Amino acid sequence: MNLIAQQHLHQIKDKATELGFSDIGFAKVEHLKEDEEHLQKWLDNNYQAGMGYMENHFEKRVNPAKLVEDAKTVISVLLNYTPKELQKDPGAPKIARYAYGKDYHFVIKDKLKILFDFIKENIFSDLEGRQFTDSAPVLDRAWAVKSGLGWIGKNTNLIHKKLGSFVLIGELIINKELPTNETPLKEACGGCTRCIDACPTGALVASYQLDANKCISYLTIENRDEIPEVFKGKFNNWAFGCDICQEACPWNWKARPTKEKEFEPHPDFTSMSKDNWYALDEERFRKLFKKGAVKRAKHIGLLRNLEFLK
Repeated sequence: MNLIAQQHLHQIKDKATELGFSDIGFAKVEHLKEDEEHLQKWLDNNYQAGMGYMENHFEKRVNPAKLVEDAKTVISVLLNYTPKELQKDPGAPKIARYAYGKDYHFVIKDKLKILFDFIKENIFSDLEGRQFTDSAPVLDRAWAVKSGLGWIGKNTNLIHKKLGSFVLIGELIINKELPTNETPLKEACGGCTRCIDACPTGALVASYQLDANKCISYLTIENRDEIPEVFKGKFNNWAFGCDICQEACPWNWKARPTKEKEFEPHPDFTSMSKDNWYALDEERFRKLFKKGAVKRAKHIGLLRNLEFLK
């Protein structure tokens, strides 16, 4: 790595830290052949459930050069979302931790835009590229692994050695070459199967294989139909998303709380009782989850989930 390239990396990393990102990594744009095979098998097994969009833009998913013109480097960023405080009432319906505060799509995209502008203004004046976070045909976890930020756990989540798996991923795909990681971290789950054993619906059908048809997160968010009765009594009180397989993971047991203010929930959220949840009207729903990910399910969708938990 020459001195100028090293300075560029330091500048970008320092800016990412200033913006609040928890970690950053760099990978060379290339065709993800192994991930292509894995994705195709997953689709062939119909593990995508009702998420038909996962079949769209297949070539772009496995090769960002087809997504961003003249793409050279994928810059992956992580943002820790471990909350400072969990829901207090053990009998209350639960929502996934990533949805406690403001929708992460907005939070990460805003930060990535600032990072992109910084690189263009201070390093590459002719910079071109795009920002992504879980809303385009990009294999986020694969690029995070290639950039040295972690490995894919048996629950199919990215695991970072210090942050665990309660992290969100974003990317800048740019037309400039930067020094990239050449030695991805080795998988460090060993013989542990806690995540698989913990899943109450059997969604983790094998190590590194998730069947969304059985996944509580899919069934309570993306799924627009009635929840199949076969899962009655198996949701462990999860009303929006699910953190069971992550809670079981030893790599998360020492995860530190996020410093991101945007992820702080409404002041009344963590103290809501079971009765409060079942009395939740639409006006209160909007106040509690203003600009939050829970709004994806809409009030009527959350009511469906709550009814299923009875």
